[in-house]
Amino acid sequence: MRLLISFAALFFSVVLLQLGTGGVAPLDAISGAVLGFTTSQIGLLGSAHFFGFFVGCWWAPRLMGEVGHSRAFAAFTAAGTIGILAHMMVVDPYAWAVMRMASGLCVAGCYTIIEAWLQAKVTNETRGRAMGTYRIVDITGSLLAQLMIGVLEPASYLSYNILALACCAAIFPLTLTKAEAPETPLAPRLRPRLAWDRSPLAAVGVVVSGITGASFRMVGPVYGIEVGLHADQIALFLAAYVVGGALAQFPVGWLADRYDRRHVLIGLSAASILACAGTIAFAGSGTAAIFAAAVAFGFATLPIYSVSTAHAHDYAVTLERVELSAALMFLYAVGAIASPWVSSVVIEWFGPAAMFVMIALAHMLLIVFGVMRMTARPAPDTRTAYTYEPRTSFLIGRLLRRDRDEA
Repeated sequence: MRLLISFAALFFSVVLLQLGTGGVAPLDAISGAVLGFTTSQIGLLGSAHFFGFFVGCWWAPRLMGEVGHSRAFAAFTAAGTIGILAHMMVVDPYAWAVMRMASGLCVAGCYTIIEAWLQAKVTNETRGRAMGTYRIVDITGSLLAQLMIGVLEPASYLSYNILALACCAAIFPLTLTKAEAPETPLAPRLRPRLAWDRSPLAAVGVVVSGITGASFRMVGPVYGIEVGLHADQIALFLAAYVVGGALAQFPVGWLADRYDRRHVLIGLSAASILACAGTIAFAGSGTAAIFAAAVAFGFATLPIYSVSTAHAHDYAVTLERVELSAALMFLYAVGAIASPWVSSVVIEWFGPAAMFVMIALAHMLLIVFGVMRMTARPAPDTRTAYTYEPRTSFLIGRLLRRDRDEA
């Protein structure tokens, strides 16, 4: 209980941040459809978000060093709030893309600061409980953000104002806390080649994870509209995906700690292809079948990032862990920036099922590459412990480094 109280301000900020910024993507997709945006224009909004996210990951540690944690957090939160509020002032898809860059910048910047604060405050005795609570809070906030879409009217000032209020309110818990701000950590060097050098399979795995997750989260509402779901049903559709990913963490972690992680990755990609096929097959079978397919899709696809990062860290040494995590995050962002626009284009050209065909092809390539890598070298003699790794900032590696080393 004392641990929860000491970190309550940080965790409350995470929830409010998720509610504010996490709800923008599905609300934009539904609102864009109502306002007559093309499918490719809606996909562009998702790509713009992840571009802003990447810039925020790179810039946030440097801004913290110049103005401090609290001021940097306030600046990033203000950018996100402005981006949300401006939506109904300028109704244009390309203007919205710029606004979504601001929301992506906000997410990355705020999470960087939160994780830097956590890293400085946790001790060896509290690290496990703090990180466990952080993961639960993050997933819960994400789930609530998706469910909010069911009660927000598309293309409405009020809906965007509610999200902006939640984003803005995230300033208060962290900036008003009496806890002294920690020293600013050094920004990790961004060395994307390091991920490929340590594990080419892990590098490809996180790119495929970015392609998969960003497509579903940013363009999934368009798919839901195309197959006849209403706004409240789209909220449950997206929430089912998050629930599926959360349910997968324990069984997949158990497998990844006991068997060759390359086999686990190949198995997850095979399951992802089956989930894509099931989603296409059950599109016309009623809402219950569509929701079940979303749970299966989340179960199969969401753990791939964490299994890939664990496999990469099996080949790394202690001094490389922070930079390796940042390199893997960079590669995830590369896949996430490209995929929403591409998936929206294939939906526009070939229909809603085309998005899942595209995702299935990406996982088919991961399977082929995984089989090739298994012939290139044997599995490592020792493995780091599997851990759920949030895709939040370049500093997440600092929080997880000790857990991997102790394992």
